[in-house]
Amino acid sequence: MKEKLMRLQAELEEKLSRAATPDAVEELRVRYLGKKGQLTDILHSMGSLSPEERPVIGELANRVRGAITEAINQKKASFERALRQKKLEAETLDITAPSEQIPEGGRHPIALVQEEIERIFISMGFTVEDGPEIETDHYNFTALNTPADHPARDTQDTFYITDDVLLRTQTSPVQIRVMEKTRPPIRMICPGRVYRSDAVDATHSPMFHQIEGLVVDRGITMGDLKGTLDLFAQKMFGAQTKTRFRPHHFPFTEPSAEVDVSCFVCGGDGCSLCKKEGWIEILGAGMVHPNVLRGCGLDPEVYTGFAFGLGLERIVMARYGVNDMRYLYENDVRFLRQFA
Repeated sequence: MKEKLMRLQAELEEKLSRAATPDAVEELRVRYLGKKGQLTDILHSMGSLSPEERPVIGELANRVRGAITEAINQKKASFERALRQKKLEAETLDITAPSEQIPEGGRHPIALVQEEIERIFISMGFTVEDGPEIETDHYNFTALNTPADHPARDTQDTFYITDDVLLRTQTSPVQIRVMEKTRPPIRMICPGRVYRSDAVDATHSPMFHQIEGLVVDRGITMGDLKGTLDLFAQKMFGAQTKTRFRPHHFPFTEPSAEVDVSCFVCGGDGCSLCKKEGWIEILGAGMVHPNVLRGCGLDPEVYTGFAFGLGLERIVMARYGVNDMRYLYENDVRFLRQFA
């Protein structure tokens, strides 16, 4: 049996030296080392050996198996090296050639304007807060002085998930959450996406962006609101910009106002952007309603505050002269490339 093992090793090494392909090497491996291979057949016959011979032949068989396995692995490795070398010789790489030009993207106009507005209010000491887009009826309506039978609910078509859970129609719920967790003084803005069941057209979308602001402290007045918005308008649209407040109604502020800015294209003389009026409406604002303060655990006899909210798309469209809101959402690179 010793001679059989040595002959087997020599025979395999001789055939392995003549193997011309990886498949031929694999075929030899199966023929000699497989479950039905020649080495396995020899090992199965060890039962006929004497007890003295078995350990000697067993040790030799292990050495032969190891030598055969090593020879096969080396032959496979040589084929792999040859294949790799062939690929390297066939493939050329000129490191001096100019690389393929990769086009750079740019910030979306909505993101550009939002970041600019955030910087303006941060410079005035405001913080930037965030809140969930899936809200409860309580935070979206009730806590904002809009009970179930309030007519203001009829003006907002809402995406309800359940009877009490909805996609927020405004970022105002963030103001409530901040007032519940933070004691005055409070000075914050809350940008984010909001949702209303509006048909898509040039000025409406079921998803759009709002930025709302809130200030609560002792002795806050309408004068503070006007001064803040005057400064914002001047930083946003130019130092000559003026503001105009028109009486309005919001359930969560009292008194309330719609706020216009003098047209930053014509300076108030009248043009196509402002529809010959000289003014552009940009936001709604007012003094925080006492019921809202009281619902958040704040005494309206001690604290007062103001709030405001603007539609971000409206500012973007006015800033860049965009006449159709749909351009902002269609991801047409021909349009977006203008803002890169």
